[in-house]
Amino acid sequence: MPPDNLGSPDVTDLLHRIVKAYDVRGLVEEIPLQVVRALGVGAATELTGDAGRLLIGRDMRASSPAWADALADGAMSQGIEVIDLGLTSTDQVYFASGELDAAAVMITASHNPSAYNGIKLCRPGAVPVAIDSGLATIRDHALRALAEGPGPASPSPGPRRSLDLRERFAAHVRSFIDADSLREVHVAVDAGNGMAGHLWPAVVAGLPVVTEPLYFDLDGTFPNHPADPLDPANLVDLSEAVVAGGHALGLAFDGDADRVFAVDESGRPVSSSLIGAAVADRMLVREPGATVLHNLICSQVVPETIRAAGGVAQRTRVGHSYIKQRMAETDAVFAVEHSGHFYFRDNYRADSGLIAALVLLQVVAEADAPLSEVLAPYDRYAASGELNLEVAEPTGDVLDRVVAAFEGRASATDREDGLTVVLDDGWFNLRPSNTEPVLRLNAEAVTTPELQRLVAEVLALAGGALR
Repeated sequence: MPPDNLGSPDVTDLLHRIVKAYDVRGLVEEIPLQVVRALGVGAATELTGDAGRLLIGRDMRASSPAWADALADGAMSQGIEVIDLGLTSTDQVYFASGELDAAAVMITASHNPSAYNGIKLCRPGAVPVAIDSGLATIRDHALRALAEGPGPASPSPGPRRSLDLRERFAAHVRSFIDADSLREVHVAVDAGNGMAGHLWPAVVAGLPVVTEPLYFDLDGTFPNHPADPLDPANLVDLSEAVVAGGHALGLAFDGDADRVFAVDESGRPVSSSLIGAAVADRMLVREPGATVLHNLICSQVVPETIRAAGGVAQRTRVGHSYIKQRMAETDAVFAVEHSGHFYFRDNYRADSGLIAALVLLQVVAEADAPLSEVLAPYDRYAASGELNLEVAEPTGDVLDRVVAAFEGRASATDREDGLTVVLDDGWFNLRPSNTEPVLRLNAEAVTTPELQRLVAEVLALAGGALR
């Protein structure tokens, strides 16, 4: 797309495609730097307010430095001061936004392949920005900036300075555990050539954590495997390293290190719900009686664990903006998403894979046992994982048909986020995708045969084909 078409309908279409529900993301080759600069204008206009400054962090992708420069140039053209955080993880950017009370952007495409890049944004205090809370407005500001051209420069263009918060953030992460009492623990960590390789050594500095590092070199081409630990294929190297090294567990981070996943000492991938239950137990030791949130596709073991520990369990729909809003409303100390996001009130209600990982390590170290033994009390249900079903008819019709089929058998149903049906021996949730004609099915039951029967029945009712 040539620069002289930057006010054209093609760019309008581009911006509507790359500005998603929660962030900006797309193929680098399709996104001119002028568009990134315009998004910097939009972010400065919408997010900075009277503070007049914008924090910018970036990941290790080859395109990220140029994107950071373009975005900074757009913000500074509005007279905004840019504070360049350099190479960071997304959770460090959220920490910086809270600590400095400033709007922030993180340039990353998270777990996507190297051909992609993107932008995550937040208001001062790490308050999330989604399509209905600022992203659409930023997009519209960017469209105007592109249509009108550069225009006159600000009488006082904003300055740009660098700020390295890595050690300050590492100390913040360590504040979530009792570092003085931490026993030695051996762990393999797969950074996937992403930002965990930059942050993990600083986080565990001075702690009795013996780490076998895998793919800590920052490389946005991801030469070893994609930085997407949600796919079990990308955990194979970690599993082999854990077994060969006799480690208590293994940890895997996605590209921008805001999510963490685990394998046990036998190399078996562990459900994020089980990690969430163990971390919730620990957080309720720190703050007895506190509220803990869990999204509606978490295992039933999560609310059961919260209540057993004396906490207040509250259910929320999927999505970080919803969860952070509910945390603010309820003063929840912690929140769990089954997708590997873990949120901490004292981290400005933002998610952090690094904090969750360190809390989990303390739990394992205190038990002086491998991860499977630590999680055994929580591992009491059979789960389907997320299944994607392509449907030809409107999703509302499918959900109505499923509701009718389970009428009289369900102990509870709701439509808070798709359809959730609770039965005596299990539950399931069918949730429409925001971007494609797909229903996402998550189901759980007391035993594997019961789970298999439940999944088969729901799939037959929904029709379509599994992807």
